[in-house]
Amino acid sequence: MTVIVRDVRPEDAEDFARVRRAALPFMLTNAAQVAFDWAHAHPDAHDRPLVAEVDGEIVGTARLGVVHDAPEPGVGSVDIYVHPEKRRLGAGTLLMHAAEEHLARRGASTLYSWVLDDPEFRGFAERRGYSARRSAHFLRLDLASAGLPPLVEPPAGVELRSAASFAADPRPLFVLDALTTADEPGDVGAELTDYEHWLATTWNHPLFDPELTTVAVVDGRPAAFSAAQTDGEGRYNSGMTGTGPEFRGRGLAKLAKNHSLHRARAAGCTEAFTGNDAGNGPMLAINKWFGYEICATEVRHARMLG
Repeated sequence: MTVIVRDVRPEDAEDFARVRRAALPFMLTNAAQVAFDWAHAHPDAHDRPLVAEVDGEIVGTARLGVVHDAPEPGVGSVDIYVHPEKRRLGAGTLLMHAAEEHLARRGASTLYSWVLDDPEFRGFAERRGYSARRSAHFLRLDLASAGLPPLVEPPAGVELRSAASFAADPRPLFVLDALTTADEPGDVGAELTDYEHWLATTWNHPLFDPELTTVAVVDGRPAAFSAAQTDGEGRYNSGMTGTGPEFRGRGLAKLAKNHSLHRARAAGCTEAFTGNDAGNGPMLAINKWFGYEICATEVRHARMLG
């Protein structure tokens, strides 16, 4: 069998999503989301999705680009996923080689890649010069049967609203998202500064569900939120849960997330997923309180080019 690596075409979205779902079933992926991400990649990211084909069948995918919003320049990201039934054909190696060449030409000197915490995948990364860094967990909750904590009334001065109620002016949510993103654990920091890009790629993302996203508002200001993503097939994901620095320690994020989960179940969602940095003890404790269980772990690997 001959493996061919090439750039994606618009008609590849469904197969790209199919491979990603098979390799990483704990993340929400569909063709609409894939096509949207391709079309709305930031120009400074030099985004270049790739596929690997065998006899005309797409068996592997790569998502890569420069981390344009990192505080330090020269950071690249590449994530390789091969269909579980099509491994050991060389698709992953060819995809990684093509990705590294592209990112090196675009000025990347440090590459990061998420790798499932499995000896086969970690060995693949290590043989190519990547070393393990931090880890993160995927968590799953059987929303159909979960005994969610009971709903409680917000404390005095706190109002719970859906993100949809900010449709006329989402900027306050952007400000809160930027504050919480800046504090998120990770090897590479991120700075949200481009409101128009946030509107295009986060607020208008096809998986983002403003009706189920819940915001805790204090004195008219968004103080905490739990962002919801849904795929229309009964799967729900907590894209981000956070609290503004001055409002922390009051349980507002937990309050918002509980209301979002209850509303998601009422809307017909049957599975809930989320992700946590392994070192984020407080958020892991909150998710354990909801009944989430770890279903997989990824390890961030890094390689210095040159």
